[in-house]
Amino acid sequence: MDELEELVVRSGDLGDVNGEQVLELTVDEIIEQHVGSFGYSQLLHVFLVSLAWIFDSQNTLITIFSDAQPPWRCKGSLCSSTSSVSMCELDQGAWEWVGGDKSSTIAEWGLICDKKFRAGIPASLFFIGSLFGSAAHGRLADSYLGRKKTVLLSCLLTFVTAFLTSLSPNIWVYAFLRFSNGFARSGIGICCLVLSTESVGRKWRGQVGQYGFFFFTIGFLSLPLIAYPAKTQWRNIYKVISLLPLAYSLLILPFVSESPRWLAVKGRTEEALDVLTKFAKLNGRKLPQNISISSPSHATTSSAERNESLWSARWAVRRIATVMIAGFGVGFVYYGVQLNVENLNFNLYFSVAANALMEIPAVLLGSVLLSFTDRRILFSLSAFIAGISCILCILFTEETKSKGSWSQLTVEAIGFMAASMAFDVLYVYSVELFPTNVRNFAVSMLRQALMLGAAIAPLLVVLGRLSPKISFLIFGGFSIFSGLLTFWLPETRNAPLYETLEQQEKEEKLGSGPAGEMELVE
Repeated sequence: MDELEELVVRSGDLGDVNGEQVLELTVDEIIEQHVGSFGYSQLLHVFLVSLAWIFDSQNTLITIFSDAQPPWRCKGSLCSSTSSVSMCELDQGAWEWVGGDKSSTIAEWGLICDKKFRAGIPASLFFIGSLFGSAAHGRLADSYLGRKKTVLLSCLLTFVTAFLTSLSPNIWVYAFLRFSNGFARSGIGICCLVLSTESVGRKWRGQVGQYGFFFFTIGFLSLPLIAYPAKTQWRNIYKVISLLPLAYSLLILPFVSESPRWLAVKGRTEEALDVLTKFAKLNGRKLPQNISISSPSHATTSSAERNESLWSARWAVRRIATVMIAGFGVGFVYYGVQLNVENLNFNLYFSVAANALMEIPAVLLGSVLLSFTDRRILFSLSAFIAGISCILCILFTEETKSKGSWSQLTVEAIGFMAASMAFDVLYVYSVELFPTNVRNFAVSMLRQALMLGAAIAPLLVVLGRLSPKISFLIFGGFSIFSGLLTFWLPETRNAPLYETLEQQEKEEKLGSGPAGEMELVE
């Protein structure tokens, strides 16, 4: 009798329970049919969530200024800073830093000459910390805390670690705190992306996924404005950016709702329905009183199915492996180009602002193209353009030896814009490739791959000072290779967001062609 009732009360069907007709629908169906695919409530929700990307960007890219090598000058007539003589060939008292000994970590701790390699350690450790933090926060967000509480935890830890960084007594403590800061902030991006996309209808997922990257760009653009007044005191930059995650946690995050999809997967259907009711009310709509959410964690579901792991299905393992390899290449190029900006013979503040401005058309263009273009094709084309642009930069390397090359800067800007678009699209794509019960973990795995590529990028930046042609060639090769990989992934545009691995496997097998069946075979 219980089995018969389960067959009758299915998604989209009417059943008779306790004398009342109950309409049982999935979260996807309630959003599409009753809440609205993307109304005022979701717009406000996405806006509040996406604000966190601002300080995520600031904590990621702050080392462009705090760890930069400042200009130096000779004291009196002891030497000539305009000659080809290196500071390492001069007596310590014959020259001085233009901005003073506190203008950057390099100036304060003397990270030059035989200690020059130490200057790159904090940046690499930051991304390694992000790599480990992505896995930890992804697991917490999927299995224990949920999306919202994980964002709160990540924000508070980011505040603490950023402020403590400003008090670092030496390079080794500084490097450790950068590692800790990378671990702390890694939960912000992945959880905010998932929290935003899980509140809207399927046709808006691509655009909503791009909104967070727009705020990431705002954070990038704000860095020169924060760093310039503090150009003689690098510690003040960290103190300023540490306050933003604290303010966000106290003033904004309390007004953000938990993901109704995650609540439904965890069997907390009443809470999920409360969130959807609030969304519907702000959209000027009202949910039917007899509506109910069909939970993937039904009483008849086995314990093994409720505790599905990303590694429990071979098709999911192959899929995440492909995404991670592509992400490694994209992260390598995306962060490498940004960190390499100090090696261009242009004003550092101008170069950073120019790079940041390139993110705006990347986000806008990506948002438009995602509305009607296949994710797989858009990512591949963006990666190809980024790779080709990096290789074309080889033609202008000779021109940059004595002065900045506008030709190279232009080609690099185009390549960075394409890399930024590929970076953004891959995040949205990965959200759609996996079901709710492992989605945050899958995105965190992608984040790990991106951070691993980013951790290696500073080494190529150092290599680029010796041989720019080799660095551009490697950047270009990795980007093109990443673009090729996604041809082995399924297309997800306008596809539903599934709740469990088992459900997704069954539905994709029913709706896929031979290629999809080959990927999903066990």
